[in-house]
This record gives sequence, C-alpha cells and structure tokens, in this order.
Amino acid sequence: MAAIPGCSFRRFSARPWFRKFHCNANAASLPASSSSPSTSTESAQSSSFFPKKNQTLELVCESLAFKGKGVCKVADTGFVVMCDRALPGERFIGRVTRKKGSYAEVKKLETITPHWDFVEAPCEHASHCGGCKTQNLSYEAQVRAKEEQVHDLIIHVGRFSNTDPDFPAVMKPIIPCDMQFHYRNKMEFSFATQKWVPGEALPRDKRQGEDGYALGLHAPGFFDKVLHVEKCLLQSEPANRVLAVVQDCWKDPQLCLSPYDVHSHMGFLKHLMIRTGRDMKTSRPELMVNFVTSSYKPDLLKPLVERISAIPEVVSIVNNVNTSIGNTSVGEEEYTLYGRATITEILRGLTFQISANSFFQTNANQAEVLYKLIEECAHLKGDASEIVLDLFCGTGTIGLTLARRVRHVYGYEIVPQAILDARRNADLNGIHNATFIQGDLNKISQNFGNEFPRPDIVISDPNRPGMHLKLIKFLLKLRAPRIIYVSCNPATCARDLDYLCHGVAEQNIEGCYQLRSVQPVDMFPHTPHIECTCFPSSRVEMVANGGAPPRGSAAAAAGMRRRRTASAGSGGVNTMLQFYTDDNTGAKIAPNTVLIMSIGFIAFVAVLHVLDKGAISSDYDVLAKETC
Repeated sequence: MAAIPGCSFRRFSARPWFRKFHCNANAASLPASSSSPSTSTESAQSSSFFPKKNQTLELVCESLAFKGKGVCKVADTGFVVMCDRALPGERFIGRVTRKKGSYAEVKKLETITPHWDFVEAPCEHASHCGGCKTQNLSYEAQVRAKEEQVHDLIIHVGRFSNTDPDFPAVMKPIIPCDMQFHYRNKMEFSFATQKWVPGEALPRDKRQGEDGYALGLHAPGFFDKVLHVEKCLLQSEPANRVLAVVQDCWKDPQLCLSPYDVHSHMGFLKHLMIRTGRDMKTSRPELMVNFVTSSYKPDLLKPLVERISAIPEVVSIVNNVNTSIGNTSVGEEEYTLYGRATITEILRGLTFQISANSFFQTNANQAEVLYKLIEECAHLKGDASEIVLDLFCGTGTIGLTLARRVRHVYGYEIVPQAILDARRNADLNGIHNATFIQGDLNKISQNFGNEFPRPDIVISDPNRPGMHLKLIKFLLKLRAPRIIYVSCNPATCARDLDYLCHGVAEQNIEGCYQLRSVQPVDMFPHTPHIECTCFPSSRVEMVANGGAPPRGSAAAAAGMRRRRTASAGSGGVNTMLQFYTDDNTGAKIAPNTVLIMSIGFIAFVAVLHVLDKGAISSDYDVLAKETC
C-alpha cells in the first residue's frame, strides 16, 4: 500500500513562515483580499504598508536570517525588511534600497543603540570586509542564531513539523568550533590598481578610494573594489607572515610589478593565494603560495619568490597563468617556482596531497569533527561488505575515510583535477577499493547507475545550489537504505530533504525516506555560513530495524497498527494473515476495509494540498531567489 507523504499532516495549521526571516506581504493585506466588493479601494490602502525606495526608517533587528542578514519589521505594519550587518537587538536608521516582492532591503545608516551580546571586533576591517560579518557578536550568540536558522528552514522549507514528538530528537544542537580565529587553511587575496575605502571613511569631496595600489579582499558585492588588508585573523600566523612580506615589497617600483586592472584588462598580478597544510611526519604547518598572473613571466616574480622562500614554513611556490579577462584564480597553466607542487594535510588518519586548485575543507580541524559525524551516521557493519556511493566527492576525502571499513567506494565529481587528486590520494594511502569517475551529476542520463552495484550508503555533498531534481529522482528510484547529506547551504538542503522524504506532488514523485537526524556544525565562525550533516534513511530499513512506520502512512493516519497473527491452515500448514488493529477499540479490521479508508483519506489530503499550495508558493519563491 502506498504511503501518504508526511507533509499532508503538517499543513493544516497556519505556518509561521516569516516570523524570523521572511514576511509574507499578503499577511499585511489579508483584510483587503478577503472582501471582494471593495478590492480596488483596499488594495490601494494596503500599498501604503510597503516602504518606498530611499525612504528612511527607524528599525529594530529581531533576528538573523540565512546569509547573516538582520530581520526587521516596519512599525505598525509588520512589513519585513532585511538589513546587512544588522544584529539582533540593534536599533538603527536605515534607508530602503530596493523592494523584492514580499520584503524590502535597507542599508544601515546609523546605529542608535547597539545590539545584544555586543563584543569588540578584534579586526579593524570587520565592519567593511565581506569575510567576517559577525565579529562584534559574541560567539555564543552566533552559534545560537545559526542553530535557529537551520531549525526554521527544516520546518518551513523542508516541511517537517516541529509538533512531531520525534522532532526534538531529529534536530540536534549545533556543534561549535573550538578555534574561532586562524582556522582557515586557504585565503585568496586580490591585486587592484586602486584602494577601496568605505564611503563613511571618505572625505565628502571624494567619491572614490585613496590613490595607490591595493592587495586585499573584495568589498562585498563588488568585483572591482578591493579593501587593502595587511593581516587577516582567519588565516594562520605563518600565512600572515607571507602576506606581510608580499605587501612590503610588491609595490617597489624597481620590481616593475603591476596589478591587473579588471576594466582595462592590463597588468600582471591578479591574485595571491595562500594555503596551509601539515607535514605528514611532524604535523607542523607547511605553506603553499600561489601567484595568479595574466602571463608567464617568472623573472618578474623572482624577487618575491626569493623573499617568500626564506620563511621556513613555505614549501611550495607556484604560478597559475590565467590569460582570460575573467577574475578567476584558476589558471590554464601552472608552473612550480619553488619547492614542491603540492602540500599535505592529515585528516582522520589519512594523508592528502593538495594542489593549488584542489578542493579541500578550508577548516581542517573542524573537518575532523564533521567526518566523524559522517562515520557515525553511516552505521557501518564493520564486515567490509557495504558499497558506498560518494556523490560530489571532490578530492575523495569523505569516501577515502570510510574505504577501509567497506567493500568499495564509488566517487563522482565534475572537476577533472579533483578526480586526479582523489586517485592520487587513494594510492598515497594504500587504498585500492575506491573508484573515482569524472562526470556532471546535474546532467545524468538514463544509464547512470550501470557503472556500480546498488549502494548500501549514499553520501551527497553538493555545492550551494543543492542537488538537481534529476539526481533526486535517481536516488528515489535507487532506494539506497541510507543517505548522508552533507550541505553548506541549509536552505537548499531543506528543500532536497523535503523531496526525498515527502516527494514532489507536482511531478507525481513519492518520497521514500524518513529523516533521522539533522546536525548543524559551525565550520566558519564569524561568518553566516553553516554546515549540516543530515541522515535520511529508507522507510523500509527503519521498519526492518524495528523503527516506527513512516508518519503519514495510511495505517498511521487511521490510528492503527498492523499485526501478524497465525491461524491454522489446511494440512497443518500455518498461514500468516494480516490485520489492522484499532489503537482505541482493539477491534481487528480487515485489509480491504483499511484500503477503502485509505483511499478516502488520500482524497481528503489531496484537496487540502491543493487549497494550501498557493499559500506556500510565494514564500518558497522568495527563499529560492534569496538563497539558491
């Protein structure tokens, strides 16, 4: 008997969708829409609830939404506005910059009273750099806000009910990061022909920044404005020493080094990338320095190479040549100017070689915590009999940490260089039961899946847009017993979990998984980014392992439980007959009666689903545009 999607029970009551991060504008105009004779008059009145562009408002930030934007409400109307760098409890003056359907965005002009949990930001650039938006918010408040964001997204986007008695056990408390600074093992700085200075720091007669070259970080939202940075508190101390050496000499006229101009497409130096690893024998830091240039001129870089190589931790200096006019740091060609072509990192007892353009977890210490969680969610039998399918495998780090306890790992990744790194890392660690295949998981064909046996465990670690619907359909058809979903975007993660567990009614796709746990992990303190490890398992496996039947099944909805009772058959052969027993009366009900009741219930739920469909569409569209 087909199970009814669990979301059908969770949408009878009004949903508090935008109480914390988005407001449905229809809520403000609800009285107007409910009275048909005076629709036009009342619509005109409701339009006054919307703030106009360039209007100045006094606002109070109530909470943080995804991406770290502050959520505020206009006084008397409740209309929601979003403000970057506004923090909970802060009262400020803001100017409306644009209206986006059911909410508006404002720019903070002046703080009237500071926010709750205020601390002094240790970095002088914290108010303007795009990297650390919440340095002046206590770390305890940061992780609390992130946990609330994941909680709300799982409810409102994933459509999992917080009134479900199992929900508290599913939503785990966030795991904080022990290192709040110096945790990043990769930083990318950009060269520019002109320093960018924030508007409030400029004299009134100047519209642009100071004269002079810049090496630093891009201003938020701008590809051509670079904030000059002498030191970054997110990277390691040896990496800051490298940055200081470069800053001290690259502008020397005698070196004839020019920054690349993104407008005229002239100049030599584009980016400076610094990666930090650990020596596999001593566990001491080792650094790679990567200069991204518009052409290959090693003689121009030689003075910089000589100074940087004097730092003991530097073991590799490479040059990526990117001749395109784009602003990417990946070059068409790569040259080793000093030392090795790779550095190493140690993770879960394995050694990984990292090249200049390899993907690797940027917080290696917290990655240990994350990967341990993945191992726990995998529930490995320990007899090396299981097949693991590692989707979006990158350089193979997750799959390789499990390989020694399973039968075989099959990894898929679109980036060719990452596949080469994964194979090299497997050889480096003596792992021979891992196969890595290059392919685009957003464009899978009908033949996808023929290259590997049916997996027992699927690990999916997609990038920010989440999984393509084609891949979700494949997973629902595959019906692997366990899926471990590792996400860097809780909004698209909640959407994909909704598809896997509840299905997609518009395309007649039925979900077949039950969400067992959602574990937020803070990988990047002082930033709005959140990592989650989610564990949906097959409903068939849950019942087989003695778990509860899926919520939303016909039997569960009718308040019945199925029991098997043995009755003597002819010839002394026992025949197993299935009955459904009412929990309240204890009466046994035949299967055909349950079938008739289930059909009626499905019809009832379908009507409610259609009636409520319009209510969620506008809310979900707002979130999709904002986060995907």
